[in-house]
Amino acid sequence: MSRLGFVNVTPQDLIDFWTAAGPKAWFRVDAAFDAAMRERFEATHLAAARGELSGWGETANGALALLLLLDQTPRNIYRGSAHAFATDGLALALATRAVEAGFDLQAPPALQIFFYLPFEHAENPAAQARGVALCEAHAARTGDDDQLRYARIHADVIARFGRFPHRNQALGRVTTPEEAAFLAGGGFRG
Repeated sequence: MSRLGFVNVTPQDLIDFWTAAGPKAWFRVDAAFDAAMRERFEATHLAAARGELSGWGETANGALALLLLLDQTPRNIYRGSAHAFATDGLALALATRAVEAGFDLQAPPALQIFFYLPFEHAENPAAQARGVALCEAHAARTGDDDQLRYARIHADVIARFGRFPHRNQALGRVTTPEEAAFLAGGGFRG
């Protein structure tokens, strides 16, 4: 049991909250949504980051909730800071295991993409290639090619720069002139 009280949150609590918020909240900057995420799930995110919820990864719903905690939640509650990306490695390792177990295919189609986003968020060409392949298969199964479009954008940025330039400031990295021109010209910002 965490001293921060995460035990009151179940995987289904998080999945229900996320599903109710829907796509209009998932990928937009929304201070109210970020605040609600922080209030309800920050302690649980921190417990997941410490490895205290690793058992959740043994089921499809648990893995989905854990991926939301490790990949999506920090992007909302720590927006603009290095911590937004601090658990990306954990999310990628979990996503790899979950996809190999077929857990992604047990989730509703709209939520399957959250098994693939850790690949898209990785600053690694091999992970990017896997993310594109997973999104291609998802598009073929569901007819939804929106995530595939973003997977290709992510992969193109990594192929071009080896990293996501829009993260440089938060991560304390020096932006190259080429990256600055890309961002100034409306290049992908996450």
